[in-house]
Amino acid sequence: MSHIGEFELIGRISAATPTPEGITGIGDDCAVIPQKQGLDTLVTTDLLIEGRHFLLQDVSPHDLGWKSAAVNISDIAAMGGRPTSVFLSIALPEGLTEGPGANWNSPSGKHCRPRLREGGAHEVGGGGAWIDAFIAGFNELCSRFGVALLGGDTSASDDKLFINVTLLGECPHGQALKRNTARPGDIIYVSGPLGDSGAGLRLILEGAPRVDYLIRKHYLPVPRVELGLQLAATPGVHAMMDISDGIGSDLRHILDASGTGATVEINRIPLSPELKDTCTAHGWDPIELATCGGEDYELLFTAAPGTAVPEGCTPIGAIEPEPGLRWSGSTRDYQGFTHF
Repeated sequence: MSHIGEFELIGRISAATPTPEGITGIGDDCAVIPQKQGLDTLVTTDLLIEGRHFLLQDVSPHDLGWKSAAVNISDIAAMGGRPTSVFLSIALPEGLTEGPGANWNSPSGKHCRPRLREGGAHEVGGGGAWIDAFIAGFNELCSRFGVALLGGDTSASDDKLFINVTLLGECPHGQALKRNTARPGDIIYVSGPLGDSGAGLRLILEGAPRVDYLIRKHYLPVPRVELGLQLAATPGVHAMMDISDGIGSDLRHILDASGTGATVEINRIPLSPELKDTCTAHGWDPIELATCGGEDYELLFTAAPGTAVPEGCTPIGAIEPEPGLRWSGSTRDYQGFTHF
């Protein structure tokens, strides 16, 4: 059995992470990123806590690394920006390891459980296989979008795993799509089916038979970066954000910031066949999952009538001058997820 020291841990991450030419990355006190004229820098950060944002006993380190990157890249996509670089800080509980026979590097959606000592502590062993797989998943998604891991921090944790990601992006000066620019008369759109991630999580929590499509949607979301860039360049697109807490919560953020209201037609919310079939099998409400489940990381945006929005985006309602969120087709008031 072997423990990893701080500098060995940083060395492992650095060795697995290429740094773009002209940038100072991991290994110094600060990263050095040359600035470009005519661009705005976008910065986002997210904290993920074991037991609150993920179940360590269920998710593989590869998939946890992927998702830790995805939730931040999605924030940049939601502003119509291009992600560029990322900083990762992680506090590891003592002895976090791979477990016997675990295929940690497989992104296939099969999830292995780490061995636990009595009392729930993670068993020592493996000499860094867990962090290697976590960084492999993290870097796999980052490299897909040209994002460079340039630094961060490491620490020990008494019990839980903590992950903090800070991600930088850029967009043309003054062109970031914000939440406070929705206008009465705008059409409300979503970029894809909703509720899949929430359904995947519910299958996990209830110990129900797993539907691979839904589990992958929960653990391996793909941020809509290219679509966000396309929408930012489309005249008539006004407000935008990503769907992390469900539209029952996220749409309210747009309405509050813009000083407007809205009506959503629930029969127009796009639902996947897998979600419909799973809800039928378990007696679940698909609209509740679609509006409140969260973590779909699709884009929610408003656009003036007649705007040529990209193919695949679905209109689900309209922005109105009267404050409040109304649901046409249901007497329920879907609230979405709240963190407190």
